[in-house]
Amino acid sequence: MNRKKSPTRPRGKAPFPSRQQVLDYIAANPQAAAKRDIARAFRLVGDDRVALRNMLREMKAEGLLERRAGGRHGEPGHLPSVTVIEVLDIDEDGELTARPAVWEAETPPPRILLQPSHGRAGTALTIGDRVLARLERVPEGHYLARTIRRLDRAAKRVIGLYETGPEGGRIRQAEKRLQKDLRLEAKNAGSAKPGDLVLAEVLPAGRGPRLGLRQARVIQRLGAFDDPQAFSLIALHEQGIPYVFPEEVLTEAAAAGPADEGVREDLRDLPLVTIDGADARDFDDAVYAEPDDDPKNPGGWRVLVAIADVAHYVRPDTALDREAYRRGNSVYFPDRVVPMLPEALSNGWCSLKPGEDRPCLGVWMTLDREGTKRQHRFTRGLMRSAARLTYETVQGLKDGEATAPSAAVAGLIGPLYGAFAALLTARERRGTLELDLPERQVIVERTGKVGDIVQRARLDSHKLIEEFMITANVAAAEELERRHRPCMYRNHEPPDPLKLEALGEVLRGFDLRLPKGGAVRPKALTGLLRKVAGQPAGAIVNQMILRAQSQAFYGPGNLGHFGLALARYAHFTSPIRRYADLLVHRALIAGPGDDSPGDDRTSPDGDRDAVLTEMGQHISFTERRAASAERDTVDRFTAAYMAERIGETLDGTVSGVTRFGLFVTLEPTGGDGLVTVFDLPDDRYHLHPKRQMLEGLRWGRRFMLGDRLRVRILEADAVSGTIRLKLADDDGVPEAEDEPAQQGERAWDPLAAKRRPPRRRAGPRSKKSRKITRDKR
Repeated sequence: MNRKKSPTRPRGKAPFPSRQQVLDYIAANPQAAAKRDIARAFRLVGDDRVALRNMLREMKAEGLLERRAGGRHGEPGHLPSVTVIEVLDIDEDGELTARPAVWEAETPPPRILLQPSHGRAGTALTIGDRVLARLERVPEGHYLARTIRRLDRAAKRVIGLYETGPEGGRIRQAEKRLQKDLRLEAKNAGSAKPGDLVLAEVLPAGRGPRLGLRQARVIQRLGAFDDPQAFSLIALHEQGIPYVFPEEVLTEAAAAGPADEGVREDLRDLPLVTIDGADARDFDDAVYAEPDDDPKNPGGWRVLVAIADVAHYVRPDTALDREAYRRGNSVYFPDRVVPMLPEALSNGWCSLKPGEDRPCLGVWMTLDREGTKRQHRFTRGLMRSAARLTYETVQGLKDGEATAPSAAVAGLIGPLYGAFAALLTARERRGTLELDLPERQVIVERTGKVGDIVQRARLDSHKLIEEFMITANVAAAEELERRHRPCMYRNHEPPDPLKLEALGEVLRGFDLRLPKGGAVRPKALTGLLRKVAGQPAGAIVNQMILRAQSQAFYGPGNLGHFGLALARYAHFTSPIRRYADLLVHRALIAGPGDDSPGDDRTSPDGDRDAVLTEMGQHISFTERRAASAERDTVDRFTAAYMAERIGETLDGTVSGVTRFGLFVTLEPTGGDGLVTVFDLPDDRYHLHPKRQMLEGLRWGRRFMLGDRLRVRILEADAVSGTIRLKLADDDGVPEAEDEPAQQGERAWDPLAAKRRPPRRRAGPRSKKSRKITRDKR
């Protein structure tokens, strides 16, 4: 095995290496990166080996290294030189792409391109094949793979639309990256008919003709594609989200009833109100505010946030509890909701309906005039909502453009906004990350057709509820710490330094600079966003800063919340739709003399933190799963909406730059479409990853992140949710016979090198010429 030699050192005791020297060695010697190899390379002995061991531990704890098989160390997210990969698809250039067979990181796996291989190892590779491959990392950040041997292949299942044509039946796959059709013979179609959504199994490559499309067999008919809920059904099956409640769960939910008053605090005389969207069906939080009459707190406020007492109905280790944990959270689609709890609870006993008595878990909070929380008190109560209000109604009441349903509700609006103003002052003083990310709202008609796609309004009433809920969540985390009770924290760590470095490169293209030295604070990022607010680049800068953020997650250890600039944070306000909130409720109500159930599950060895860590990982996964399903479904509705507008010309902004083309966010829908490099003006384009730019190597035309483009809709596929675009105006692009207007930066392109035809020799060379060639080497 060839190993990179360490730098020449004088004899005697060698100097102790720096962290960067160790990282450089590991990057150059991935197969010889165990502690003993590193120590040998730097000639470390005695106490220096102990110091090296401590350094490696610290670097692993900080995320700079990860432990791999055989005791070796490696850079996080980097792949070993030999590993198992799975073939994904054939890309636009006709090349096979793959991904690691095992990838446990939260970030997307690196892109792998399979190089042509000779012999049996590289023959007849198709989508879904697993191979042992040797990987080579290239400067562009992806990997080139050479097949060592083909491994056993598990049957792959896909979801798609069953169609027929002159060549017979086909399945058009729904997954975006699997754009190749599958052949479906009548004998393999089962009960499915053309126009149905089906779950199918890809048959082994040996069946049927050797050339052409792979064959499939229908396993299950999912329903008709023209069904109003077809798009959300695709997402549910793709992501493996359960959407049918077991019978025993429904039985338990149906047995629920009103809660006894018992020792609950009676809150029914307070005009608590729920404030939600017009299309909301479950109401799990209510709010109330009044001026604080304490003379020691002039200008202060008393706020009550009351949350449905879901823990009263969903007890640990019941069928209801197990199913809620399995789902992790509710999933919200444009056409339906897949709830975490059955409707008997989510829309019934756990929904704070107006005029009906409901058990609740509330928190009284006292604020000073600057929005600082001075104290809080949790209580289990019995409440009766005074009104079900929408955000638009509350904003109208504030602006004098709406009529309150009662005098009590009318008198509540002023204190609510007064407390909100105080909380905004505290938020500004804290310096939070203020991203402006418009949300698409798909308006679905009763027929299932998309009536319109609009941007959701962002009102002060939305922000009011957000601030009340954030303050209540902080109080929950503080209360559990005070009681020394376990807490399921909502953690959001600072951005990774490497992501910030990449973000800085992109921001320089917009004449923006990250602060020099030290950790970047959320307030600094908000300052950059305010500089581009209202400008065409504003939306892209918001997106880039969002992409640079760490992913929030749940866990029993407190790591703080970077985006909200909070030292501690826990979700408490939505136990109907988030299992994490239910865990926090159980911890709050459990205690000495309290016969209400807590959640005291432990692992077999009694390690409660281990159980909570595992639960945090699970509900973090279900949250990401739901977000992906929701996003994919909105994309499919958007594509269906655009399918009726083929040929139309729209304005858009480049929101992503890749080797194979440009992603363009369209106005006014906010949907993303792709302009492939084949639909750009004729040239050979090279990607500059750091600058987020495609540059034509012949004519020098550049396309960068944030560019405004006029595009035409070429295709819109509602099955996969993809939209294909083309530039509407190519004026100004040099003709092929003209002289190049600008010579582009010709960086090394391994794909171009791979496709370059081999140099042909004029004829056989003599022994003498071969000897001269050897002498020159």
